[in-house]
Amino acid sequence: MSTEIDVQLEGHVATVTLRRPPNNFIDLSLTAQLADALEALDAEANCRAVVLAAEGKHFCAGADFSQAGRRAGDADGKGRTIYTEGVRLLRTRKPIVAAVQGAAVGAGLGLAVVADFRLAGPEARFAANFTRLGYHPGFGLTRSLPRLIGAQRAALMFMTGRRFTGAQAVEMGLADQLADDVLAAAQALAAEIAEAAPLAIAATRATLRAGLAAEYEAATAHELAQQAVLRETADFREGTAASRERRPPRFLGV
Repeated sequence: MSTEIDVQLEGHVATVTLRRPPNNFIDLSLTAQLADALEALDAEANCRAVVLAAEGKHFCAGADFSQAGRRAGDADGKGRTIYTEGVRLLRTRKPIVAAVQGAAVGAGLGLAVVADFRLAGPEARFAANFTRLGYHPGFGLTRSLPRLIGAQRAALMFMTGRRFTGAQAVEMGLADQLADDVLAAAQALAAEIAEAAPLAIAATRATLRAGLAAEYEAATAHELAQQAVLRETADFREGTAASRERRPPRFLGV
């Protein structure tokens, strides 16, 4: 049993909660644990829909770069990366409703986009801040985000790193609903989905998401190659330093 992932099944709705408050930074370990939990729920006949939630201030404030020498694309001894485990998330079969409070930034945005639906609290903020760090987008977002909100709006998010509020996210189609009690609203939507015929839901979802996992896998291979190049630049060092020091970056294009 994981101490960083909590799973509660009530009726036909499972609530899966990330437990790394306050920021819920994601890394290979947490992504793998989440994939394990969702795959176990795929095998649970009583579960018909899943709510993905998080403890603390933020849904997921991005990837965890705190471990010395470890980076988002690095593999462990089994050859797993955060991206290979992300493919596992895309291949799970139960509908997922994400309850987003606070930040869904960078890899956290990628995690939110894995879900079928996103409900946002008023204080939620969504950002693809990779280029503000001197980095290339990752977590399959170069494929999944344009699929969700369109190529032009995705380009705006990628090129500016701009933060969008919960209300703005609903307006642009990134989130489906704004709710003061985002967890309760997400659970209500999941319960509504669970009232439908489960075999029909599974078949419909599989049709709507056909090929998505394969597209994600291809996208992440390209993203990882670009990230490897950009990690060696002075701009990446400046971007990550500026983020740590909470100041505007001063990029030189080198």
